[in-house]
Amino acid sequence: MKRTIAALSIVAALAALTACSSDSSDDKPAAKAPAYTITHQDDSGNQRRVQVEVNSTDGLRAVFDDVSAKLTDDAGWFVEINCSSGGTAKADNRLANGRKAVGRIGAAATGLADGETEFKVNDGATCP
Repeated sequence: MKRTIAALSIVAALAALTACSSDSSDDKPAAKAPAYTITHQDDSGNQRRVQVEVNSTDGLRAVFDDVSAKLTDDAGWFVEINCSSGGTAKADNRLANGRKAVGRIGAAATGLADGETEFKVNDGATCP
C-alpha cells in the first residue's frame, strides 16, 4: 500500500511538472509596442486605411501587431507606419506597410484569409 501511494505521488508530481513546463517559442509574450500615434483611421468602407507615426524604426512589427489587434470591423485594413519626422507635405517618410483581413469582406479586399495579416518593413527605411 505504501509503495502504491509513493508511486502515485511520484507520477502526480511528474505530471504536474510536465504540464507546467514548455519549450515552445509560441509561449513567449508578444513584444511590447513602443510609443506610436494613430494620425488617421477610416471608419467606413470595405477597404480602410490606418496611418501611424513613430519616432524610430525600433519595434515596427510590435507597433503593427498592436494596431492590427485593435482592428475588428469587417474590412480590409491597410496600415501605413511613417516616421514622425523626415517626411514632406507631399510624401510621408514611410517605414513599413501592413494589412489585415477581417471577415469575408476583408479577405476579398486584401487577398488574405480572414484573420490573416501581412507586414513588410521598407528596405532602407530610416527615421531621422
